[in-house]
Amino acid sequence: MAVLVGDLDLPEFDISEAGLTGEVYHERLAEVGARGWLARSPIAYVVLDRESGEFFLRARQTAFPGREIAGLFGITGGRLAEQIDANILNLTGDRHRRLRALVGPAFTPRAAARWRPAMRQIAEELWAGLGGGCECEFVSWFAGPFPARTIAEVIGAPQADAGALQEWSGWVQRQFDIRALAEQPERIERAVCELYDYVADLLARRRAEPADDLISALLAAEAEGERLSAGECVNLVLNVLAGGVDTTTAQLAHALRLFAAHPDQWESLGQRPDLVPGAVDEVLRFEPITPFTARICTEQIVHRDVIFPAGTIVAICAERANRQAAAGEDFDIAAERAGDRVLTFGAGAHFCLGQNLARAELEEAIGFLAPRLAGLRAAGPARLGGVEGIYGIESLPLAWGSASPRAGA
Repeated sequence: MAVLVGDLDLPEFDISEAGLTGEVYHERLAEVGARGWLARSPIAYVVLDRESGEFFLRARQTAFPGREIAGLFGITGGRLAEQIDANILNLTGDRHRRLRALVGPAFTPRAAARWRPAMRQIAEELWAGLGGGCECEFVSWFAGPFPARTIAEVIGAPQADAGALQEWSGWVQRQFDIRALAEQPERIERAVCELYDYVADLLARRRAEPADDLISALLAAEAEGERLSAGECVNLVLNVLAGGVDTTTAQLAHALRLFAAHPDQWESLGQRPDLVPGAVDEVLRFEPITPFTARICTEQIVHRDVIFPAGTIVAICAERANRQAAAGEDFDIAAERAGDRVLTFGAGAHFCLGQNLARAELEEAIGFLAPRLAGLRAAGPARLGGVEGIYGIESLPLAWGSASPRAGA
């Protein structure tokens, strides 16, 4: 007999709990996950295994609850509310399918590959800017500028604007962070306004002077005789800018943090470039920077003999789902994990459009850095962000070179 989810005796897991980061976060999730596939949090029920995670991500009776969550924090008007309403994540049905069909060709593996030479050039310039040093704060030196400059190249924005794009992306993406929505809604609103104005100006320039970039491709995109409207173009470019910088910054920073803690694996990458794609897969599996993806039940759902009434919000935990593979708690770039689906990029109708570009950026960055940062190690404690939105790293001091254990040996 099916049981109402609210009547279940479930473990508690508060996604916004203070201090829930790093190994504490992983240990707490492992402890809760050992007690079953479902936990209770203040806003949502947390889904802790891959099978049920995929079910809710793929179910037609679920949708992304961006509007509902924003409403809980009083965000019902202004440009932020407008952006949330128009965000492709919050769209469903025919309109969502139409937009994905129109922009999909710009995000295929082949489309992403054409930007790899630009990524390599950006990496070379960042490396030259280090001036031969053997120590850095990685987020400000490389993890932040690299994807920001790449996205500028992809959309056709001036490279000089990359710093502003990085700043805007970080704030706009906080629309998915319940702590930021509660504490800093005005700052997020201001960033959305500024980015809207910037994108509108960029689109106007590309209408007058088309180029070989994403914006020009979107302006020309057509499916079955129908083109993107001006408003749809603005919102899609804003989504690309907001979603394509902060996320890759976070994932790249976590990658180097992991490799600094696993120097033998980093050494292998420096000697064998063929290992890089698999290493990127392992980073994405082991430390997903979107650890919780929310869905709202648009009608009653029964799953595993549990009734989820319409309006119930669930948070699918990619971190637990990804670690259900054999030896899943071990970070190992050489492990055979074929067939072990990960939920880092989601699943179903809203599977991440930009995943091919993100993978290309991670592969190019790690492939470039591995042979140059021999002896990689932590040069101080990392300052980690919270897990309630994009799980980023605020500061990551790194060092490399002759003081490494390998050189000492």
